Amino acid sequence: MSALPKGVQLLEALESGELRVAEPQADGSWKVNTEVKAAILEIFKSCEIVPMGNELNRGSYQSLDVQAPPFRDKELLSVRRFTKRDGVRMVPGGSAVRRGAHLGQGVVCMPPMYVNIGAFVGAGSMIDSHALIGSCAQIGVGVHVSAAAQIGGVLEPPGARPVIVEDGCFVGGNSGLYEGVLLRAGAVIAAGVVLTATTKVYDLVHEREWTGTRETPLEIPADAVVVPGTRPANGDWARERGLSMDCAIIPKYRDAGTASGTALEEALRE
Repeated sequence: MSALPKGVQLLEALESGELRVAEPQADGSWKVNTEVKAAILEIFKSCEIVPMGNELNRGSYQSLDVQAPPFRDKELLSVRRFTKRDGVRMVPGGSAVRRGAHLGQGVVCMPPMYVNIGAFVGAGSMIDSHALIGSCAQIGVGVHVSAAAQIGGVLEPPGARPVIVEDGCFVGGNSGLYEGVLLRAGAVIAAGVVLTATTKVYDLVHEREWTGTRETPLEIPADAVVVPGTRPANGDWARERGLSMDCAIIPKYRDAGTASGTALEEALRE
């Protein structure tokens, strides 16, 4: 990679999609651009914290005889503003996209939601109310991130893989993806499922377990439908009391003609 731009130029390159924190490769793997993550971290180290926000919030307070409360943040990291050319639909109501985040054409943002620096959201994706796209998270084309879903950020260390959600995935409400989890294309995550780097996922279709490590986080296979389940707790004391623990289960896979909503409904009924 050639010498990276710095400061405002770096943020603009991230926003346009010219630079990405992580990029898909021809063989299906993902390359983490550690230089880009390091450059983002340098902005945090080098910028002063300054007041900001009065000019961004004046419209909300124009009928009140008060001054809009200012925010305080790193000097270059103001909130993004979108134009018609960006093709992003930002519905009013308390949402924010931080500088250095890319939102593709046709992305819809329902309030309130938040996208942090270094994130990439592909064209035609939906970010629903109370959803978070964390720093450096990579969201593909046509992804639905449902209400209150949390896509965790992974900015440090620079070599760590961010959370990645490939094209066509569905992330259910109140679910959470953290610590570099990777959803392969078309995967469906039911409401309330929480996945981390080392979560164990039980695949009933292929009769195997999927898991990962801190260094090589969990990958969910393409088109897998992941739903919440339970498994017996260990130990005689737990068995005597019928105790169980939460777990994640793959009861089925989507086929080419099955929509994510239909696949999820069928999986939960089964």
